[in-house]
This record gives sequence, C-alpha cells and structure tokens, in this order.
Amino acid sequence: MHNKRRRRIIARVGWGILILLVLLIAGVLAWTQIGVMAAEKAPLASAQANPNITIEDAPEGIVLAPADGDSEIGLVFIPGAKVDPWAYVAILQGIAEEGTTVVITRPWLNLAFFDLRGLDAFTSAAPEIDSWGVGGHSLGGVRACQLATDADALVLFGSYCATDLSGTDLDVLSLAGSEDKLSTPAKIADARPLLPDSAELIEIAGASHASFGDYGSQSGDGIPTISDEQMHATVTDLVGTFLSR
Repeated sequence: MHNKRRRRIIARVGWGILILLVLLIAGVLAWTQIGVMAAEKAPLASAQANPNITIEDAPEGIVLAPADGDSEIGLVFIPGAKVDPWAYVAILQGIAEEGTTVVITRPWLNLAFFDLRGLDAFTSAAPEIDSWGVGGHSLGGVRACQLATDADALVLFGSYCATDLSGTDLDVLSLAGSEDKLSTPAKIADARPLLPDSAELIEIAGASHASFGDYGSQSGDGIPTISDEQMHATVTDLVGTFLSR
C-alpha cells in the first residue's frame, strides 16, 4: 500500500516537473519570437537599389558583395539580440562597396548565444576568400569574440568581449557610441583588458546603441544626435580602413 502511494506521488511530481519544463521551453521560444526589431524599410530599400553591390539571401546568411566581384576580404557579421539581420544591410553596404564581402548571419532563435555554429558555417558563402574578419553588434559582438580565434580580425559595434583575447595577436576595432545607454562607453572601457594591447577603441560622437543598425529606437537607449547618413559614412570609413590593412 505504501509503495503504491509512493509511486503515485513520484509520478505526480515527475509529471509536474515535465509540465513545468515544457511551459518554460515554450515561454523561452515565444519570447525569442516576440518583439523582434524589424529593419526600417527606407534604408533597406535604398541599399537594395545600390548598383555598386549585390545582395544575396543565401543559406549562410545575407551576403553583400561588390558588384564587380572584386573581393579578397570577408566579414562575418552577427546581429544584436532580437534584431532583424536585414537591419544591418544599409550600414554595411558601404563596406561591401569598398571591396569586402559581408555575410550577415541569422542567429538561431534571434539570439546569438543560442547559435553554436562555427565561423566556417558562414565563410562557406564565399569559399574563394581566404582572409576573414568577424564582427557583431551588442550580443552579436559577444558571440563574435568567441569565434574570433578562427578569424584574422574582430570588429565590435556597441559591444565588448566576455572572452579573454588579450593574449592573442588579433587585430581588433571596437566602436562605441557616446549616446549608447546599453553598451555604454564606460562598460566597453571596463572590458578593455580582455582585448589585445593593439586594439583600437573609437567612440563615435552622437551615436546611440541603435545607431549601429537601422531598426528604429530601442528601449533603454539614448537619443542619437548623429544622422543615419553620417553614421553610415563614419562606420564605412572606420571599418573599411581597418579591414583594408
């Protein structure tokens, strides 16, 4: 009698735990799909009409390349948390114009830390390119740091590493925004010891966290005082010069 009662209690507890796990997983999955910040239509349409680049919706990601096909450098770029990958096409188009093939990834469940794929899962979009950098915005930059040892360079947009790269000879460019209230310049500076001594940290005056993409404003962020056009041009100049080295 006691054994039957014990088995019933254990069964009930087991089913209770299983139901809680199912509800938890369902809740997490729902959260990753709700509130994804969409790409703004006008900047994206302008980039899609740019005759100097090609845009391919490939299995590896969104691939931007110079229209003349002359590219010897690649950049794998990882979006921020719950940001539509297409929101980075406009700000990265200038880099593609200058000769870099850019692969914007589509993180699993819209969150980079869920995406366990290696760098080669994305560089396979352009196998003819031997020199690759990896970069990302916000949480995408944190993931980029984890993949950086397989790359030749690292580019961070409003982000910082949780991985210690200080002992490597990796080339690093870290861009911060003076009006970024999420990945603040102070937070980025505090994580500076995790980067190589040669890393370049540049603060863009007037840029907010959302200035590094084209998806509108973001909760908790500051108010940008730099125009989208100025931001695109500044990022193109800084990243283009860095990668060309």
